[in-house]
Formats: sequence, structure tokens, C-alpha cells
Amino acid sequence: MTKHVHTRYVAVKRRLHLFAALVIVSAGCHANEPAQTDATAPVVFEPQDRPVLRVGVISRYNPVIMYRKYQPMMDFLSQETPYHFELRLGRTYEDAVQLLGAGEVDLAILGGLTYLEARSQFGARPLVKPLNAAGSPFYHSIFITRDDSPITRLAELSGHSLALASFHSTAGNLIPRYELDRAGVPMQRLSRIENLPHHEMVVRAILKGHFDAGAVTDLVADQYQPKGLRRLHVSDPIPSGPVVCRADLPDSVAHVVAAVLLQIDPLPVVSQEFLQHWDAEFRHGFVPAHDADYDGLRRILNSAPEGCGRGCHPAIRL
Repeated sequence: MTKHVHTRYVAVKRRLHLFAALVIVSAGCHANEPAQTDATAPVVFEPQDRPVLRVGVISRYNPVIMYRKYQPMMDFLSQETPYHFELRLGRTYEDAVQLLGAGEVDLAILGGLTYLEARSQFGARPLVKPLNAAGSPFYHSIFITRDDSPITRLAELSGHSLALASFHSTAGNLIPRYELDRAGVPMQRLSRIENLPHHEMVVRAILKGHFDAGAVTDLVADQYQPKGLRRLHVSDPIPSGPVVCRADLPDSVAHVVAAVLLQIDPLPVVSQEFLQHWDAEFRHGFVPAHDADYDGLRRILNSAPEGCGRGCHPAIRL
């Protein structure tokens, strides 16, 4: 335990290590199993003995930023459990889903839409979901423009260009298109619409004047707002994306991962010290995630299972 981790984790860590030592034989992970010792003796896991758990992440940012934002979380999990956690980054949102389905990763950090795809195709199981700064498991899709833009509401986007994030992004594509439809602005009325690989690319394209407006997750909008952006529209709350595991990951392993994340208390100063190195999405703790949490997104998708004819989302039924 490092000096920055709150002392409440000490007892939890001991219980989890003992529990994992008893069940790790059935873990079915990707590395050699550690030798079994007397359950009453102190549990010590050497790095070379630890089973490896590989973690996929949807590509919200470029790879360099992804490693910087997510590696501290991997280090924490490696420190607090008997497993060694490794990031496995793909190039696209779809890669994170396919790697999970192929068994090349054991866990994945997904968005709402990619979770529903992973659940439908491969039986992915949700474990936990992050809380926002207000202690609620939701976030928002934010329409943004430059500070000097004359556009003040969604209805005024007709005849203008719009940048969105990945086609498989919830806050960066699905919800913005849904919000535009509700505002009476069909896609055909836009002068141009384009999906870019990452949320930060959407922001940069708007700041450079390549598009009149765009839509990104609220954390990205907040990060770049001081650089010359203005909020145009805020969506209804969206359930935060879950940390999931592959369908056949042993419950013993999944429970250890979930328990460690659920024990995080962001309020003490010592907790804030180590959490400041994490991606902002995960600095406020976690709550259990359930499949039913994403039924609202399912209804949006399933109301038009053929892709709605406007390219709002993949032509799938979830």
C-alpha cells in the first residue's frame, strides 16, 4: 500500500488477497497460476507469479493520452489485488468490443453503446460504473461551438457543419443525433456531418474552424472550454459507461476486481492525491453496474433497429 492510498483499503486488501489465493486455481487467466500456500500464512504474490488480466478501453483519445489516463488505474488494481493488470488498446471503439469477444482481453472499459454491443454479441457482464463529481452515475453529451459563433441553439444548426466522435460513441454520436432529431433538425439539413476517431479531435476541429459545431462528452467539453469553446446544448443524463468482464471470466476474479473499485472513497485528502493521476471519469468512485441501467439506451436503439435511415447508430437490435 502506498502512502497515498487511504487506510480503509488495508483491511480490504488483506481480505481480497486471502480470498483470491483460495480461488485463483479456477481463475482461468492468461498467466501461470501462483503456488498455493497455507491459507493462514501471509499471502505474498511475486510479479512473475501473478496471473495477468488484460483490459481493453474504447478509444476516446489518442493512444499516448490513453496510456497516461488509464495506466494509473491499472497500477492501482495490480497493487490492490493478486493479479497483474495490462492495458490492451485498440485503434477504434469497435476494437475494444471485438477484443473482449475474442477473449484477448478479460475486462474492458466501455461506453453505453459499446457495452450494449458487447452484451448482445458476446454476453459481456457489467461490474461497476463510475460516479461523477456530484456522486451520480451519469454524464452528458455536450454540443459545443466556438466562443465567437452566432449559433445559440440546436435549431440554428440547419445549414451548418457538425463534427461528431466515433460512430460507436454514445455521447459523441448516438445521443447528439437523437437530440438533433428531437430538436427538429434532420441530418439532411446540415451542410456537412463527419465522424472523427476521438473526442479531442472533434474539439480541435471546431477550434480550428473546420466545423461550426460538434458534440463530445462533458469531461472533454469542460477540459477545452477555457481554450475558446462555448456550450450550445446539454443532453439529458446518460448512464455512465461500465467496466465489464468477458462472459466466461470466473466470478471469483470478477468479484475481486469489482470489490476493489467499489471500496474507493474519493473524499479523504489522501485518496484525492492518488486519484488525481487517474482519468477524470474515474476520480469520484464507483457503484455496481447492472444491465438494466442501460435499458433507456436500448429503447433509443431498438425503436429503429434498421439504423433509423439517418445513420444515427449501427443497424443492430440490442
